Amino acid sequence: MATNCKDYDFLEIEPHWQSFWEQTNAFRAENQSTRPKYYVLDMFPYPSGAGLHIGHPEGYTATDILARYKRARGFNVLHPIGWDAFGLPAEQHAVKTGTHPATNTAANIVNFKRQIKALGFSYDWDRELATTDAGYFRWTQWIFLQLFKKGLAYVDERPVWWCPELRTVLANEEIVDGKSEVGGFPVERRNLRQWVLRITAYAEQLLDGLKGVDWPDSTKRMQEAWIGRSEGAEVEFQVDGHAGEIRVFTTRPDTLFGATYMVLAPEHPLIELIAPANSPERAAIEKYRAEVAKKSDLERTDLAKGKSGVFTGAYAINPVNGQKIPIWTADYVLMSYGTGAIMAVPAHDERDYEFAQQYNLPIPRVIAAADGSDTLPYTGDGKLINSPGYEGLDWPEAKKKITADLAAKGIGKGTINYKLRDWLFSRQRYWGEPFPIVWVNETDYRRAAALRPDLPASPVTFAEGGVNYFALPLPDTALPLTLPDVQSYLPSGTGESPLANQTDWLEVWFDATTGAAVPATSAKPSGDAWVRARRETNTMPQWAGSCWYYLRYLDPQNTAALASPEAMKYWGVPDLYVGGAEHAVLHLLYARFWHKVLFDLGVVPQSEPFTKLFHQGIILGEDGVKMSKSRGNVVNPDDIIRDYGADTLRLYLMFLGPLEAMKPWNPKGIEGVHRFLRKVWRECLDAEGAVNPRIAPGAALSAETEKLLHETIRKVGDDIEGLRFNTAISQMMILVNALQKETALPRAALLDLLRLLAPFAPHVAEELWSRLGKTGSVMNAGWPSFDAGKLVSDTVKVVIQVNGKHRGDVSVARDAAEAEIVRMALANPKIAPHIADKPVKRTVYIKGRLLNLLV
Repeated sequence: MATNCKDYDFLEIEPHWQSFWEQTNAFRAENQSTRPKYYVLDMFPYPSGAGLHIGHPEGYTATDILARYKRARGFNVLHPIGWDAFGLPAEQHAVKTGTHPATNTAANIVNFKRQIKALGFSYDWDRELATTDAGYFRWTQWIFLQLFKKGLAYVDERPVWWCPELRTVLANEEIVDGKSEVGGFPVERRNLRQWVLRITAYAEQLLDGLKGVDWPDSTKRMQEAWIGRSEGAEVEFQVDGHAGEIRVFTTRPDTLFGATYMVLAPEHPLIELIAPANSPERAAIEKYRAEVAKKSDLERTDLAKGKSGVFTGAYAINPVNGQKIPIWTADYVLMSYGTGAIMAVPAHDERDYEFAQQYNLPIPRVIAAADGSDTLPYTGDGKLINSPGYEGLDWPEAKKKITADLAAKGIGKGTINYKLRDWLFSRQRYWGEPFPIVWVNETDYRRAAALRPDLPASPVTFAEGGVNYFALPLPDTALPLTLPDVQSYLPSGTGESPLANQTDWLEVWFDATTGAAVPATSAKPSGDAWVRARRETNTMPQWAGSCWYYLRYLDPQNTAALASPEAMKYWGVPDLYVGGAEHAVLHLLYARFWHKVLFDLGVVPQSEPFTKLFHQGIILGEDGVKMSKSRGNVVNPDDIIRDYGADTLRLYLMFLGPLEAMKPWNPKGIEGVHRFLRKVWRECLDAEGAVNPRIAPGAALSAETEKLLHETIRKVGDDIEGLRFNTAISQMMILVNALQKETALPRAALLDLLRLLAPFAPHVAEELWSRLGKTGSVMNAGWPSFDAGKLVSDTVKVVIQVNGKHRGDVSVARDAAEAEIVRMALANPKIAPHIADKPVKRTVYIKGRLLNLLV
């Protein structure tokens, strides 16, 4: 019991019970138990300097209610929390203040943890983790090495945002209106060496896996669209007068006779061949490339923007008719998608049509509209025209035949393409997981390979200054590789991260067998395993640590593995994963990719990480728009807890509406929820804080209220299981209103009420449980059971219709005869006026439900 307070003093009650739960380790999950297990997981937060906003506890409250309910039902519940703690804001803060990102992050975690504990969430704090902890990112690095050894990690030149004035790479969120957020300087696209993960190797598995998961349909559709599987043909176009060729992927090879020009991405390497430096077109191409370098991929592919391009001066040969067609370069074709080249069929593609009109290019129709329409561009079904050898064929049939004919000639083949691109997996930042990779020359790599049988068969390399460098992974025993302390968090000025300035850390003598390293400025140690090496200066993106954290919760103190096989077999994957729909694609897709790789390696026993997923809705500001600092409509949960208590906030967040719905914050509505909790308090205690004298030995509820109690027990349980928390709360409010009308109250009825309320408002439920003389915690008292026999009423409500229109209701005995119900209906003052003197010609009666009087 928290206090002898007479009134509902939540400021004393809530800290008392939070301390009790912490001291008794009340929410500790056992890694082995005879009880059934339940693993409920929140998407862990990034600990920003702003602290929790009101949107965070919405999802957390939902999972906490479910966790507490499952414990009451006898489950061994795993409900963990941790911190997605690497991230750009901490590094930006470090650049401005000189404070180490770890220091700022740790302070933010302390604040987040305080706020979360103040809400009474039943997390197992023994399993708390942070992606920035060396004991955690050791295993992030280990997983990367498994990807590396499996051939799923490589390096490539990829475009980044570069600010020439600041001499640094910028993230998308550091760019405003095409300029750097700091200083407002122009930015451009520049290629830098990047680590890339071959997620495309798992495209089909990622698609197939969606069939077996219980996710919102919208999220499945988004992932399917992102992966973007399409069947078509890869076709070769010879370049007229050059030895080169252009390969394109098309889903509509049946339209090849309508291809009147080709488009290369401005970055396509073939441009150097077909438009050499001394050609008259090259100057225009270079000017165009400079303009394109200022645009993002999203801007380049925006369907609403005007089309632009430059003719290269070269021509390709259409393989189906031998016609010469011009080769253009345009920004709407991306080097990162497909082959970086397209055949353009303007009569049957909207973008191609607009481009052809802009530059007066031919637009021959090759598909006749099924409805005879002449409108262009036409993208519907139809038969081929103007296509010698294929005219009159339906387009699907022609697609197969043309593809087969191209394959027979060796200039094409049927293939499957994916919109999904390989995952750019590096950042030019300090505050991220260091790559467990050093770069060595070929001679040293061959020497290391003789000592390291775990190296991949095909080494990862890149060329610079005429020298080939080979990626040499650290041995597992050398993990974790930690970040060095730096004098400055400012970028290197070369496009590399600040790590490039740490000479003693960067240039080393490296023991290829143990991973030991000493600065290259010192003498080379003796032994054949020592090689001259340069460390990787890129760091991993924030996605890395969030790809597998749900596995580490199973066994967070394990130093020998990311989790023991026994823990993974017992807990499996989360039974429910709750988080925002904004993570519908990237986080969920990346985590599924890593999990499937680990499954193939035999590390995890399941092929999918999240079998059941739920997205909570967004809580808007009071003004009906998304909360943001700039709008001044952010609600701080600390303020609500101070004024109303955590239990009130928890209840109100769930009472606002369906969990999945978007809903505005309404500060007036919270008063009603707070009054409800005070009602519960007054039903249990009198004005002096003693047990309510209406709670009497031998007291019994009226038949109607007893039925309502059992209905409430059933409904609240069903609603929690279905995540319908708002209707569960509404039902409890109805019950409390009924209890208020009772002359005397049985203690058992109030104890049942408290057990129902405990998952939603745990502090007040614990306090009142104790005040009513019960020992121990209410959460250990089990879930109340309902008597199905008491849910059946002796009376039923029958809907009365007159000529099919609802005119009223009557309550009748369950076994009442039809004639008796007709008599009552005719005598009902609401129904009688609709009949008047008209004779009832016929009645239609559905027993116990409806009576229709036909007059």
